Amino acid sequence: MIRAIFPGTFDPIHNGHIDIAMRATKLFDEVVVAVYERPLKTLLFSPEERSLFVRQAFEDCEKIKIMGYRGLTVDFANDVNAQVIVRGLRVFSDFEYEFRLALANTELAPRIETVALITSKDHTFLSSSSVREIASLGGDVSSMVPEHVNRILKERFADPTQDSQFATNALRD
Repeated sequence: MIRAIFPGTFDPIHNGHIDIAMRATKLFDEVVVAVYERPLKTLLFSPEERSLFVRQAFEDCEKIKIMGYRGLTVDFANDVNAQVIVRGLRVFSDFEYEFRLALANTELAPRIETVALITSKDHTFLSSSSVREIASLGGDVSSMVPEHVNRILKERFADPTQDSQFATNALRD
């Protein structure tokens, strides 16, 4: 069995992420969507909220598992016996970053391969930061994210004073 991980912050998950993960299921027996808990960047949603959004996005896909992690991605890949790290490439500037990252990961864990999937043309402009910015300014992101994420973004930015449990509670209602 070949297990791959698809790591990211998914803050929030968008249709480009979903497309890459679903395409990865055609190549690998199991894909673990790995939600990174503590990146160096500022996030809109808590690790629990992001994991919940991802879980809901893939609830009907048996080949996808969702797990949170912290620390080095290659350590997590080793912990879950993954042989592959899946990454998505949108634009040329992504390539240089991903190339360096893949080389560093190979140095740390030579048995783990990195596979980069080119985004479909419909999602080349998508990034979580652009989704957050558009939503924060009242723009329509309904074509960019799953319906449940769109709803939470609208609610979050309608009242930005809500605490981090806002989205979690809204999703459970």
